[in-house]
Amino acid sequence: MQQPTDSSTGTTIDPGPDPASDPDADDTIDLNLSEELAAFITPDCPGPDGPPRPSGGPDLLDGLTSWGPVGTDAGPFQLVPVRLERDLRLLTGWMNDPAVAAFWELAGPAETTAAHVRAQLDGDGRSVPCLGVLAGAPMSYWEVYRADLDPVARYYPARPHDTGLHLLIGAVAHRGRGLGTTLLRAVADHVLGHRPSCARVIAEPDLRNTPSVAAFLGAGFRFSAELELPGKRAALMIRDRSLCDVL
Repeated sequence: MQQPTDSSTGTTIDPGPDPASDPDADDTIDLNLSEELAAFITPDCPGPDGPPRPSGGPDLLDGLTSWGPVGTDAGPFQLVPVRLERDLRLLTGWMNDPAVAAFWELAGPAETTAAHVRAQLDGDGRSVPCLGVLAGAPMSYWEVYRADLDPVARYYPARPHDTGLHLLIGAVAHRGRGLGTTLLRAVADHVLGHRPSCARVIAEPDLRNTPSVAAFLGAGFRFSAELELPGKRAALMIRDRSLCDVL
């Protein structure tokens, strides 16, 4: 799997609820869904791009596709699995934004983006590409992946069930407002709340992407090491379940 770099911005800290203190806690919220949001969370139908993971295949991320929304200071937020027939035009536009392309390196025709996403959709479920839908509007792209099963595990002392995050804020209007920090904290806690076997959420943004590194730090991740990855020098960022109460 290609190792893209996160393109989040902002450093506002949003402690939010701490589901890590109770792995069995129910962190869903009651929402009156707009028609726009309802369209994004309609269960996927079989099609040429397939479901987020192969039917009958291993569930390597503990039912991520059904986790539901989480509350944030910016509004209700949900990870919605990508469907290429619905989302490709939007994702291609984001990937061709110079601020994103500088780190994700997926600028070009729609097929460039489609190939990157399809490799995950056609895989074994170790990486799930998602739209980040905030208050009914798709505004970011996420990859939630099993870092311990990814090639990145060759470059750091991985632990079983380490879960990784890649993020880009696609909508320009949402950049520079601290949303990267707010959403990273919410999603990391969401992962820990739904994956009791996972003790750490990790990320590996490009060291040159200082706004992204700052957003992770603001979201309670700690800088662990510099990694020499194929194509980039990265900052290994870790959010530990055991430190959620203090970071």
